[in-house]
Amino acid sequence: MTGAALRGATAVVLRRGDDDPPVTIPRAPAREAAERELSDPAYHENDPSLLQRALNRFWEWVDGLFTAASGATPGGALGLFVIIVAVLAIAAALWWRLGTPHRAPTASPALFDDRPRTAAEHRAAAEAHAAQGHWNQAVQERMRAMVRSLEERALLDPRPGRTADEAAAEAAVVMPTHAAELRVAAQSFDAITYGARTATEPTYNRLTTLDKALTATKPTLPHTPQGAPK
Repeated sequence: MTGAALRGATAVVLRRGDDDPPVTIPRAPAREAAERELSDPAYHENDPSLLQRALNRFWEWVDGLFTAASGATPGGALGLFVIIVAVLAIAAALWWRLGTPHRAPTASPALFDDRPRTAAEHRAAAEAHAAQGHWNQAVQERMRAMVRSLEERALLDPRPGRTADEAAAEAAVVMPTHAAELRVAAQSFDAITYGARTATEPTYNRLTTLDKALTATKPTLPHTPQGAPK
C-alpha cells in the first residue's frame, strides 16, 4: 500500500465469519497497521543501496545536462561531441608544445645560501651527489664551487645575493675564453633550480670540465688606459 493509498483510506472492514457482523477499523489505526506491514525488511530486499541511489541521481543529472547542451548546440549531440573532441585536441597540443606551466620567479634568487662554504666544500658536496645520481643537486653545488673558487682567487668580489647570471657575466670579464660556457652553466643552474628542469649526467660533466678549466686558466685582468693593471 502506497502513501497515497494510506492517506486516502478511511477504514478497513474485516469479516470474522459468515454470520458475524463486519469489524470496521478507523483510518488512523488502519494506516499504522499498513505502515508496520510495509516496514518489514522483506519488502525492501531488492531496493538499491544509498550509493546506488546517489549514482543514479548523478547520472540523471549528467544526462539532463548533456541533453540540454546538445539541444543548444548546432548539430545536436553529434555537434556537441565534435566540439568536445576539438577542445581536448587543442588542450593536448598546447600541453605538448608548452609543457607543464610553471610560475616564473619574479627575480632570480641568490646563488648561495646563508651559510658560507669554501669551494672545496662545494666540490665535495657535488661529487657526493653525483655518486648517488642526484644530478640536480650535483649541478647546483658544482656551479657554486666555480663561483666560490673565483672569489677565493680574488677574481670576483664576494657579494651576498649574487645570482648565477650575474656571477657568469662578471666571471666572463676575467675569463673571456670561457664566457660562452659560463653563460650556459648559469642557464643550466637557473633551469634546474627555478625552472623545474631535471639535470643529467652530461650536464654535470660539462660543468665539472668548466670548473677544472677555470682553475687552470690564467685570468685576463682589466687594464687602465695607461696600460697599468688595476
